[in-house]
Amino acid sequence: MDLHTVVEVVSPATVGQWRPGDAWLAGGTALFAEPQTGVTRLLDLAAAGWTPVTVRAGGLEIAATCTVADLAGYRGAAHFTAFHELATACCRAFLASFKIWNVATVGGNLCAALPAGPMIALTAALDGECLILGPAGERRLAVTRFVTGDGTTALGPGELLRSITLPAAALTGRTAFRQGSLFTHGRSAVLLIGRRAGAGLVLTVTAATVRPFQLRFPGVPGAAELAGALHDTVPDDAYVDDVHGLPAWRRHLTHRYAEEIRAELVA
Repeated sequence: MDLHTVVEVVSPATVGQWRPGDAWLAGGTALFAEPQTGVTRLLDLAAAGWTPVTVRAGGLEIAATCTVADLAGYRGAAHFTAFHELATACCRAFLASFKIWNVATVGGNLCAALPAGPMIALTAALDGECLILGPAGERRLAVTRFVTGDGTTALGPGELLRSITLPAAALTGRTAFRQGSLFTHGRSAVLLIGRRAGAGLVLTVTAATVRPFQLRFPGVPGAAELAGALHDTVPDDAYVDDVHGLPAWRRHLTHRYAEEIRAELVA
C-alpha cells in the first residue's frame, strides 16, 4: 500500500517531534496494510536502535521495536521457562511467513490492538507493563488496560509505546496454551493462556474478545467456579463477531479451553 499523502519521513524520531498528521513507524505491517488518508508524515522508531530484549533485575524488557523474529530467536535468560514456552507458541500463532516475522514488531501488534494479536496475549498473560512516552512525560500501564477495544488503545495524541516489561515472578512455572480457529491455518478466533502463580491460577482470554480479559484465582478453582467466573468477567457483548467466528462459538470455545487449561495445570 502506498501512502500517497505522506510527504516526509523523520528518521530517527523522538517524542518531541510529533505533530498532528504524524504516525509512528516501526515495522509498518499494520500501517501499510490500508490507506492512511490523514497521515502526512512518518516518524521512524526502528532507526532508534533499541535493544530488542533486555534482562533487567526485575525481569525482561521487550522493546516496542523488537521484531517477531527477534523474539522467537531469543535464547537468553533460559531460566525464564514460562516466557520461552509462551513466546514460541504466540509467535507461531501469527501464522505468517518469515518476511512478516522479520518486519512485524511486538509494539506494533499491541498498538494495532486487533483481538487476534498474539503479542497482546503473550504480554498480557505474563503481567506485562507498558512504558508509554509522550509530550507530558512517561507513564506505565498494564497491557490488560493498554488495549481498550477492537483497534483501540489507551495511547493519547503524540504518545508512543516504548517497551513492555515482564516481571520475573511471571516468567517461570507451568503454563498452558490453547488456540482455536475456523481453519487449520486461519486467524486466531480464541486464544487462552493459563499460568500457575504460586498456589493460584491466572487465566488470560484473548482473540475471542475485543480486549484481553484476565482472571486471577488465589487457589486452583473447581470447574464450576471457573465457569462462573468466566461468565461474570467476560460480558456477552465483549465476544467478537466477524467472519472468523460468531460470538456464541467463541464463547463456547473459551469455556471449553478454559476448563482444559484448568485440568492441565491442576494435574
